[in-house]
Amino acid sequence: MAERSVRVHPDAVRDVEDGIAFYSRRSLIAAERFLTEVEQAVDLVAEAPGRWPLFRAGTRRFVMAAFPYSIIYREMRNEIQVLAVAHAKRRPQYWRDRRF
Repeated sequence: MAERSVRVHPDAVRDVEDGIAFYSRRSLIAAERFLTEVEQAVDLVAEAPGRWPLFRAGTRRFVMAAFPYSIIYREMRNEIQVLAVAHAKRRPQYWRDRRF
C-alpha cells in the first residue's frame, strides 16, 4: 500500500514547539535530537501506520525511544492524522477532543 499523506494538528505542532523550547533551555543538542526523533517517528508512522498498537479513542500510539513522548495518531482512509506529540507524564489524554 502506498504511503498516505500525514496531516498534523496545529496543537500537535505546538506540542513539538513546547518540547523544543523545554529541551533548548537545557541543551540545543537535546532540542535538535528531540525534533529529529519526532520527524523520524512521523515518517515511520506514515510508512506503516498499523504497526503500532491501538491506544485510546480510536487512535494509535508510537512511543519515542529517547524522549518521554508519544506520537498519537489516527488512521483515516486517505491520510494519517497526528493529533498530539504527548509527554508521557503530563496531562494524560489532554488531546482527546482534538478534531480536524
